Amino acid sequence: MKNMTDCLFCKIIAKEIPSSMVYEGSQAVGFKDINPKAKHHILVVPRKHIDSVMAMEEGDQELVGHLIWDAKKIAEDLQLEGYQLRFHVGAKGGQEIFHLHLHLLAD
Repeated sequence: MKNMTDCLFCKIIAKEIPSSMVYEGSQAVGFKDINPKAKHHILVVPRKHIDSVMAMEEGDQELVGHLIWDAKKIAEDLQLEGYQLRFHVGAKGGQEIFHLHLHLLAD
């Protein structure tokens, strides 16, 4: 796994790399996926670096709940009538970037 200084999402959060940011909250950000799998494909990413769901520690459950809450707010802003929320966990679970993130997808 990469450390925070090498993490693509940490660099996006720090605005060292440009992105199509759609949401900035106190605990998470939301930006458009560069390889969208749906008409709306937003990544909801915590500001705190956690490699994966498997790397969560005691106390991180509130942060993950906050990601879902932020995804709800983003979906409301986009006026989505329905959507999917997905976590990919580990390389075998389809995770490509090792910074925990939630996919919000809608057509």
